[in-house]
Amino acid sequence: MMLHVPEVLSKAQVAQVRAWIDPAPWQEGAATAGPQAILDKQNRQLPPDSEVAQQAGKFLADALAKHPLFVSAALPRHMLAPMFNRYEGGGHYGNHVDNAIQLDGRIGSRVRTDVSTTVFLCEPDEYEGGELIVEDTYGTHEVKLGAGDAIVYPATSLHRVMPVTRGARVASFLWTQSMVRDDWQRHMLFDLDMTILRLRRQLGESADVVSLTSHYHNLLRQWAEL
Repeated sequence: MMLHVPEVLSKAQVAQVRAWIDPAPWQEGAATAGPQAILDKQNRQLPPDSEVAQQAGKFLADALAKHPLFVSAALPRHMLAPMFNRYEGGGHYGNHVDNAIQLDGRIGSRVRTDVSTTVFLCEPDEYEGGELIVEDTYGTHEVKLGAGDAIVYPATSLHRVMPVTRGARVASFLWTQSMVRDDWQRHMLFDLDMTILRLRRQLGESADVVSLTSHYHNLLRQWAEL
């Protein structure tokens, strides 16, 4: 499931994050690439262990954790620390799939990457190119969102970032281990959750709404891994 999550950060919050990260020292993105991805990764990233990356990452992670649409779609069990990248001057990232397992140094344990998230930190008219292209069983999807908006998609998807030919594309990206490993099950739970919310606004806590809510929680109880 791909989902556009609007206004993870307000415009003022985006400006705050940019004020932190723009003047910070950046490193070549290849420093964090695997042996396959390193061959076609041309961007810059904030060193993940830098103070500014940790400060901005915590700010962004807190905002995601409070966003009901993100929580409903990802059903987070554990979120890896957000990272930050910058593409300019033809920078791009060729087709790749994210590593299935990553080490979270904060807790000293490995985390399965079920859900990928990109939060855009600049407006689409600030740069040319730089589209996030995601390929899945339903086709090829092109994503270029406003500052503060996020795209959420399965980490199993083949994806790439097109060359940036003008300006700079600045974004944050992170991975989430979901309580529900299977993407189709997460999709069904998300659709059911959204249906319940719509019916609750129309009908209040009617018997049918209560019944559907019960089904939602029983399915989550059956599928969740804790």
